Amino acid sequence: MMIDWLFGLFSNDMGIDLGTSNTLVCVQGKGIVLREPSVVAIDIETRKVLAVGSEAKKMLGRTPSHIQTVRPLRNGVIADFAVTQEMIKYFIRKVHQRSSLLHPRIVVSVPSGITEVERRAVQESAEQAGAREVFLIDEAMASAIGVGLPIAEPHASMVVDIGGGATEAAVISLGGMVVSKCIGIAGDELDEAVQQFLRRKHNLIIGESTAENIKIRIGSVFPLREEMTLEVKGRDQANGLPRTVIITSEEVRQALKEPVTAIVDMVKEALEETPAELSADLVDRGIVLCGGGALLRGLPDLIRQETELPVQRAEDPLTTVAVGTARYLDLIDEMDRGGRVSLTGMRRSFKGI
Repeated sequence: MMIDWLFGLFSNDMGIDLGTSNTLVCVQGKGIVLREPSVVAIDIETRKVLAVGSEAKKMLGRTPSHIQTVRPLRNGVIADFAVTQEMIKYFIRKVHQRSSLLHPRIVVSVPSGITEVERRAVQESAEQAGAREVFLIDEAMASAIGVGLPIAEPHASMVVDIGGGATEAAVISLGGMVVSKCIGIAGDELDEAVQQFLRRKHNLIIGESTAENIKIRIGSVFPLREEMTLEVKGRDQANGLPRTVIITSEEVRQALKEPVTAIVDMVKEALEETPAELSADLVDRGIVLCGGGALLRGLPDLIRQETELPVQRAEDPLTTVAVGTARYLDLIDEMDRGGRVSLTGMRRSFKGI
């Protein structure tokens, strides 16, 4: 116990929101200390990592033939184990700049729908990156903790986390997830829908970053009080030459309709599977939206209209998962001291097991 206390005193224990689009690190007592894209640039021939995070994202779509920029996570799970491990190592070392003898405890968020093999892959990546202990927590649960919902009470709390690669909806009561839904439609699919729409309607090819920028700047799910336009530059699909077009917020809304509808339908499915007593709680407590997708204009109003429940956006939806992972460390400490916290929806994994 004394050894654990000394390690905790000198090491930067941290929570990691290992997202498909972005990785955030939250350190106990310091808050969010790192927020970078989950992108890695590698030399194809030597497999050497050339850049990670923001520097690698700047290279997307701009690299010569011998350099490849990759997103090692897809739909919230590891697609490339080796590259993910290098990315996690980079982020941990960037945050934890003290002696390598002092290894931090790390909590990593994972989608609720992943397999045990995928959970093990996430755990091993963090272990290989130098973690003293690794804890895994479901993203929806981390979101609920990060928002500050009373998850240990015998009443329903509901969160919908719209990340980069996956959207999760969970109804939580007594520290566990009573209902959990996860689909591989989220921010990346919204961006892809914009890309496909411009290719189909305007014969214009654009990259991922451009599509994301369009979504952020003029994307919406309801008609706006004042519709907007945006100048978009890309490559003409017919002749391959650079071209500029003007698109409207109405067009972007049309492009986003299909993936947004799928997300709303998933939320409704989760509600349909919720026990009656907990459903009654949600009439008053409502739904909290988290993740970058929650920032899409009008989305809370659309879900409110479709579910007839109160819907609110988290105060800082981009950081709720990361903050929740760090707060989970406090809950672990409380349990280790003999506390009565019960969080059955979480899993604890120890290095070496």
